[in-house]
Amino acid sequence: MPRVQLPAITPKSRAWNKGRIIGQRRPLLPKQVWAIRARLELAGNLRDVALFNVAIDSKLRGCDLVGLAVTNLVKDDRVRERVSVIQRKTKRPVQFELTENTRDTVSAWVRSPEMIGCRFMFPSRFHDRLHISTRQYGRLVRNWVTAIGLEPSGYGTHSLRRTKAAEIYRKTGNLRAVQLLLGHTKVDSTVRYLGVELEDALSIAEKIDI
Repeated sequence: MPRVQLPAITPKSRAWNKGRIIGQRRPLLPKQVWAIRARLELAGNLRDVALFNVAIDSKLRGCDLVGLAVTNLVKDDRVRERVSVIQRKTKRPVQFELTENTRDTVSAWVRSPEMIGCRFMFPSRFHDRLHISTRQYGRLVRNWVTAIGLEPSGYGTHSLRRTKAAEIYRKTGNLRAVQLLLGHTKVDSTVRYLGVELEDALSIAEKIDI
């Protein structure tokens, strides 16, 4: 009886997004920002307080945030009120402001013994790295949001980038201003990034009672 050769069966590979929540990470609400900041300050963690505050104010991507040099933020022993950096992704400059509270925390951090001789604002504790990695930054963010009772799968480093931008848009509705602050080349990117069309639709729907 002739043999019948059956086609080989290739086992299904696990989908890359199986079990993961896909989509934009939520921005933090003001009360959540204060909750994280208060916990870090009570713990006396100067580096994390400075990192968190600069992340909120700067609205930078993680790769740009962790790569900030001391000279980006400090000049003549004074913390700058306004900072300009070149974004790695777009190679375009972006400017941001540092609030008084952030300037105070940055000043305290750069004057700490841990920062003696350091070139970067957030140096790595590993000798082969000049500054913390984006992965380490992501782990810190996960710890921060978990500590205040948030579900970590819904938040990430982009949550901190979006937080102040989302609040500015909520209060002003000025997309062009948010576009400039985020360093986006097109306003369409800002619309998608903030999800403003969906937010606006939900806000309108909440006001309609039928």
